[in-house]
Amino acid sequence: MSEFVNKIYRNNTIIYKVILFLITTVAIVYLFPKGGQFKYDFNNGQLWKYDNLYATFDFAIQKTDEEISLEKKEIKANSKLYFNYKTDVVSKVNETFKNRIGILKVEDSLSITEINRLEVIGESIINKIYNSGFLEVASENVVADNNQIIALKKDNEVEDVSFKNLLTSKDVLKIIKINLGKEPYNYGQKSLLNILAGIVKPNVTFDEIYTNKVIENEIGKISYTKGKVTEGELIILKGGIVEGKKLAILNSLKSESASKVWTDSNYNWIVFGYTILVSLALLMLLLFLHKYRIEIFENNNKVTFIFFNVFAIIFIQTLVIKYNADYLYVVPLSILPIIIKAFFDARLGLFTHVLTVLLLGYIVPNSFEFIYLHIIAGIVTILTVSELYKRANLFISVAQITGIYMITYFAFSIIKEGNASQINWDYFILFAMNGLLSFLSIILIYMYEKVFGLVSDVTLLELSNTNAKLLRELNEKAPGTFQHSMQVANLAEAAANEIGANSMLVRTGALYHDIGKMLNPMYFIENQSTGVNPHNDLSPRDSSKIITDHVIKGVELAKKYNLPDRIIDFIRTHHGTSSTYYFYKKEQELNPDTKIDIKNFQYKGPIPFSKETAILMMCDAAEAASKSIKNPTAQSISNLIDKIIDKQMADNQFLNSDITFREIKVIKKVIKKKLMNIYHLRVEYPE
Repeated sequence: MSEFVNKIYRNNTIIYKVILFLITTVAIVYLFPKGGQFKYDFNNGQLWKYDNLYATFDFAIQKTDEEISLEKKEIKANSKLYFNYKTDVVSKVNETFKNRIGILKVEDSLSITEINRLEVIGESIINKIYNSGFLEVASENVVADNNQIIALKKDNEVEDVSFKNLLTSKDVLKIIKINLGKEPYNYGQKSLLNILAGIVKPNVTFDEIYTNKVIENEIGKISYTKGKVTEGELIILKGGIVEGKKLAILNSLKSESASKVWTDSNYNWIVFGYTILVSLALLMLLLFLHKYRIEIFENNNKVTFIFFNVFAIIFIQTLVIKYNADYLYVVPLSILPIIIKAFFDARLGLFTHVLTVLLLGYIVPNSFEFIYLHIIAGIVTILTVSELYKRANLFISVAQITGIYMITYFAFSIIKEGNASQINWDYFILFAMNGLLSFLSIILIYMYEKVFGLVSDVTLLELSNTNAKLLRELNEKAPGTFQHSMQVANLAEAAANEIGANSMLVRTGALYHDIGKMLNPMYFIENQSTGVNPHNDLSPRDSSKIITDHVIKGVELAKKYNLPDRIIDFIRTHHGTSSTYYFYKKEQELNPDTKIDIKNFQYKGPIPFSKETAILMMCDAAEAASKSIKNPTAQSISNLIDKIIDKQMADNQFLNSDITFREIKVIKKVIKKKLMNIYHLRVEYPE
């Protein structure tokens, strides 16, 4: 049992990757659409590139969404609208009018004859108003066409009338004024006007519920098919153009085939097929990391970060497609290569992006167009996005990516449609939104730095600020070391630029590589401004231990100040497994008869494992050694640099750093040139 536990412990990183691989595979397959894949690929206006196609079973020709939508619009436009005629309102108005006229009869100012005349006029006006109906204000603008015939429901009867016959408030006022006669009105006319104004109420209202019910009933009768194809019938000839009825038949065949393939009996087989394809893609990603990015592969945190981003992009794209496939291109897939490149490198960013786009090809419509668009955009992203700490760079890159999307989509559109008149310009708005959403990469990079402990160029820029707390403390406690670090940073940055390494990373690492010296600054010669050397009172072995311990103390100090691991790597590796040779020789002189083990005078390592850490080792040793030249000349500097770096190569210090002889030669050249400029002697001016 204990042996089994030990095996698990020894292989915990591999076990973790296997579990991560399985979880990601299952999650992605779960997101895939529950439908089979049609074995033919076609687009409107293209030639049929397969053999003659015959129907293998009977199926109905499905109407397109546009056709069904048009039929629904026609039904809504031509459907009869229903209004309620409230007879109780008319009865109530008549009753109220008689009561009010009765009250008017007791007044002495009007004669019985005049009152009777006003009563007749009033009843006539009420009859004219309610003959067709008085329309409620809220219902006046329901129908735009006044000539439309509507259905007027009176009690249990329905009568067809013209909408224009219904009276509005203006029409009612006009009828009242006409029947009252010309102004000015006498007392009786005014009294009648006041009575009518107070009692006349609308009695016709739009019955929206019943109207919608009738419309929905008619829509429910729509047929979603427009014909039938029988088994054995020729659908399309090889080389034929996919358009019109043929396109409709092919789309119907595709839909029907998918429903026949995705049955309960085939479910497990199709899921198994999806699982194989997704597994292969993710396996290729792991193999790429193992072969070309071993330091990333061995770091489970970084592998988790990459897999998480792949799944997150697929998840978001799936949600958008399920919500509305028309917004397919609003998802900013270019964020993925931007983020991967920001934390790792361009090659890994492009490789991850291509695999993700290929996986998305299973869940998007027009998969070839989608894959082509996004792979081209991904290549442009990798080529253009650099130095994110420079804000203008991202703006320019996003503009270029958006432009590529638009140009590529335009090309696809004119190929499919045969001209530019059918281009869907809404897609250009989606591409613009895609570009705007790409700026979220800045926020995501910041979040990922905090969650996964990774480092981007933006963080490196912040750390390289000499006003940062740790660098300011280094300058105060060990000013000589600080100046040395600044010189090394300049040399390393120039060398990195020449060979295409990460100059911002190596510069930042160089600024912090010697921070361990600030704990015992006077034991390092660059800080001995008084001329007193404390090593004179120590044994060579003790002196060597103090010197080599600055690496360990530097790592501890860096962790205390929460410096990223990528910066700590420079502190750990900048001396590799080299030795404090001066103190080793001194120990031999003091003990000539004793065999001295050089391991007691060596740094603990590890040796550099990247181009950037190798550059720092070379520049650090070269800058420090150059201070020992009493009369620096071009030849003496060149010989010294060759001697130091050749010694490092002979000691196999660059064995794991993936750096070539040609690159080392270029670095030598840069260091020599920079040091010669530093030690360039000026002309002596006369007193």
